[in-house]
Amino acid sequence: MLYLNPRASRVPYPAELQKIMSMARASESREWLMQWDGLRAGSTPLRDLPDLAASLGVKTVLMKDEALRSSLGSFKALGAPIALVRQILRTFEGNGFTAKTLFAGAHRDALAGFTAISATDGNHGRALAAAAQRIGCPCVIVLHAHVSEEREQAIAAYGATIVRIAGNYDASVTEAAALAERHGWHVISDTSYDGYEAIPRDVMQGYGTIAAEVVEALAAPSEDVAHVASTSAAPVTHVFLQGGVGGLAAGVVSYLWECWGAQRPTFVVVEPVQADCLFQSAMAGKPSQATGTVDSVMAGLACGETSPLAWRFLQPSVDGFMTVTDAQAVDAMRRLAQGSENDVPFVAGESGVAGLAGLMAATASPQMTSALGLNADARVLLINTEGATAPSVYADLVGETAEAVAERQRAWLSR
Repeated sequence: MLYLNPRASRVPYPAELQKIMSMARASESREWLMQWDGLRAGSTPLRDLPDLAASLGVKTVLMKDEALRSSLGSFKALGAPIALVRQILRTFEGNGFTAKTLFAGAHRDALAGFTAISATDGNHGRALAAAAQRIGCPCVIVLHAHVSEEREQAIAAYGATIVRIAGNYDASVTEAAALAERHGWHVISDTSYDGYEAIPRDVMQGYGTIAAEVVEALAAPSEDVAHVASTSAAPVTHVFLQGGVGGLAAGVVSYLWECWGAQRPTFVVVEPVQADCLFQSAMAGKPSQATGTVDSVMAGLACGETSPLAWRFLQPSVDGFMTVTDAQAVDAMRRLAQGSENDVPFVAGESGVAGLAGLMAATASPQMTSALGLNADARVLLINTEGATAPSVYADLVGETAEAVAERQRAWLSR
């Protein structure tokens, strides 16, 4: 299902939004994240998939592979750690802490009473736990009923204390806030709510690293980002992004919008049909709740309430909001895992393929194709936001283990 957003505009990036998230602040976050040994050095690959593009009737499909960002296996490694660092720096202002000394674990004793807490569907909590362990502060993660035991164990492996609750993701967000209030802990969440925006902003700004790397990869060898940003039009025509509460989409959209201004690409946000909070927000013209059960195989996108802060960026910029089924997501996972003669195989998790699932659904519908301008000249950017963060789930859905797909990827790349 597609909803064309009547409030989307083609104007330069607004100054009031630039005060909240900007390319400059994203660059600072990126530099700080380079101090963390939890990330692999360098940029993640931006891969061209010509056979996929041909089959979908578009000129180009490019996919940024965040599964390779770190051993954590998802883009969340860019959000929670930088937000944790910024909150510690605010709390201990004047103590001489820096991102470098924090990621080196130099202030463990001083941070013994600083506890970070967050709700999660899996990836955000795992990234926060990993960063907290490295920095040396206690960490508490609240998990809802639908988070698998496999994902819980992956978080606990980084030393976090796990709190289990009944209910869904939104209930876990409420519980995390209540525990923080009771114990004086610090909520490091990617979801904003009334009176809580600074940290979700920091999380979203960390995701700007993805967009910065895309811009650099699309630039000619002699160009820099400043030159690319000054050109008349974006080198991609469409960007399909995962939904959830809206944090990833806002972090990427804000950067690309500031970079290319009124000549920005067409932005499309994709989410599960049963967790359609952004779709509903677009129709209502304000942050709204999902209408479905929220439970989805796309666990990282199984969110019932829109982040109000993210919505401030998405409402004026996202041209289309789409919903896809779990079955469509699984088809996209298998399509990427299979690869082809000219397309490298991908290990892409359930939430990682939402953008591709949306693109596949749109190009299969003449009405959607026309509405979004997905013609033979379209150059589409996708982001694989996660690998097999729940390996057993991945194997069950794809019919092949992540290790087997990764081995075929290595063989393809070595040809």
